[in-house]
Amino acid sequence: MKEYLKTVIDKNKKLSDAIETLHKGGLRISLVVDKKGLLIGTITDGDIRRALINKVDLDTPVKNIMKSNPITALESLSSNKIDSLMDSNDIMHMPIIDSEGLLVGLETKYKIYRSKVENPVLLMAGGFGKRLAPLTDSVPKPLLKVGKKPILETIINRFKEYGFYKFYISTHYRSEMIKDYFEDGSNWQIEIKYLDEDKPMGTGGSLQLLPDIDDELPLILMNGDILTQVNFESLIDHHNKSKSNITVCVVEYDFQVPYGVLQVNKTKVKQIVEKPIHKFFVNAGIYVINSNLINQVRGSGHLDMPDLVTSEIDSPNGVNMFPLHEEWVDIGRLSDLNKAKSLIND
Repeated sequence: MKEYLKTVIDKNKKLSDAIETLHKGGLRISLVVDKKGLLIGTITDGDIRRALINKVDLDTPVKNIMKSNPITALESLSSNKIDSLMDSNDIMHMPIIDSEGLLVGLETKYKIYRSKVENPVLLMAGGFGKRLAPLTDSVPKPLLKVGKKPILETIINRFKEYGFYKFYISTHYRSEMIKDYFEDGSNWQIEIKYLDEDKPMGTGGSLQLLPDIDDELPLILMNGDILTQVNFESLIDHHNKSKSNITVCVVEYDFQVPYGVLQVNKTKVKQIVEKPIHKFFVNAGIYVINSNLINQVRGSGHLDMPDLVTSEIDSPNGVNMFPLHEEWVDIGRLSDLNKAKSLIND
């Protein structure tokens, strides 16, 4: 089967359909066509995240958010010329069309086997997991199994898919069990160093235990109880372009008021909105942090990430936001654990 066909979507489909196509295609792009199969636009991973930031409704037709008139190449061109075109236009995808404009293929610079990524990753795995008791009475939450593997192993494997290999794991509760399981990481072809908290230091406290890291490379910090299909490559790119010291990953959370809501002016009713839905961005527990900010917090003692984020809001470049459209589960309760198990096949 031609792989590009997985990325094709009709112009009248919805944004939610484009997100699903993007996930299934695995190439970070959807190719928008009309009924005749003519290529009329593209939707990239970045386009979708910008739409989410602007709170575009998921029922919006893709033709309203797509990038029209994309750069294309004729099928008669050689692979070398197509590759040169992508380089000269600084793009990662090149839709291939025939002489009539019909979509016939897709060239991409994304490779199955990625080179190593030097950015370090800090996984927070020291919590008590009290809300999952009695499961966590004898096992730390990051070692609870979802499918055949512990949560933390699934997280590490996701990072490995994108070429990350430098890991720090923050530990406290039953730390020896985590160390005995992962050791130095060599069984996973990665490097693991442990940051031991003698007492709980907060959700960002272990940043102070990090050794000096490369000043030019931001670090990804992630809670050790989150399962997600987030594209970590896109996350790093988005952070670097933002020029911010910190990026916060967010997910959209919808809350429906179960009553009719009155809009009033003093005592006069102006409108009744029946069961309105309010949309919020909530913290996803994944951050990208520049090393200069990490150096600033050393010696702070107990530190929670929301406090660190708040301290950066008024900085020159502010706080950057990265909306997730991928699957995301924060495993805090038994219901979350069961949901995570339904998403994992292995």
